[in-house]
Amino acid sequence: MIQKGFVRKAAFLVALVVLAIAVITRTSAKSESRDEDNNGKNACRDLPGYSALKKALDTAVSDEKSGLDLHMWATIVDRDGVVCAVAFSGVDRGAQWPGSRVISAQKANTANAFSLDKSSFSGGSGAKDGLALSTANLYSAVQPGGSLFGLQESNPVDTSNVAYQGPSSNYGRSNDPMVGQKIGGVNVFGGGLSLYASGNKVVGAVGVSGDTSCADHFIGWRVRKNLELDHLFGVGGVSGDANRPDNIIFDITANPSGGTGNSAKGFGHPPCINTGDPATLPVVQP
Repeated sequence: MIQKGFVRKAAFLVALVVLAIAVITRTSAKSESRDEDNNGKNACRDLPGYSALKKALDTAVSDEKSGLDLHMWATIVDRDGVVCAVAFSGVDRGAQWPGSRVISAQKANTANAFSLDKSSFSGGSGAKDGLALSTANLYSAVQPGGSLFGLQESNPVDTSNVAYQGPSSNYGRSNDPMVGQKIGGVNVFGGGLSLYASGNKVVGAVGVSGDTSCADHFIGWRVRKNLELDHLFGVGGVSGDANRPDNIIFDITANPSGGTGNSAKGFGHPPCINTGDPATLPVVQP
């Protein structure tokens, strides 16, 4: 009896040690993903948190009338792609498409990953005005024959360690499991926009998802405006509109043979159900 009791006690202690190691390892991995910026600070510290994102998203969903009038998910990432905040606009996490949670993070990662600010070119050559690319600008570019074909296959979403951690009850809350970690992913339809602080400096990006891809872009645009992180007047873009450099472009001509049509600028996006007018979106700030 004494031996059996000792074995049980030893097994219990071993289980506790294993659990402690797992918790420490997971916590350490999460803390390591909280990268410091070039000034040695946690970059998320200077970006809007959950409450600010939630308020900006709720207002944007209410103001935007295009699309299917559905609720949305939104995610903010910092310049290194670390998730800083996740929110939704509905009454609970099931009031908007569950799949759009990770898509919103994927869009934020994409817009951040492929946009540049003016300071990036200081003293160098090339596009000295920087370059702002929204996810809506990438649709045609990644199609077969497009200038960025294959881009959507790069930087896959981290599904095993980040995207679907539990508990699900924390999804879209201030303690969403994605927060503080790098999600990855490349998305090539509307909804992802880089965040530009004063001085035309990229500080991260916001991604929204939950409606048509066109409405996602329009709502994402309004979220960025509400967060006052749209200081990209004078930054280079592909839209042809200096007041909206990374705006969605509807210039795809129909293909009579079926399949993807051609974009005159190479960065076009197809229209959607109840598509809005991109020229009516708020202008960006200097």
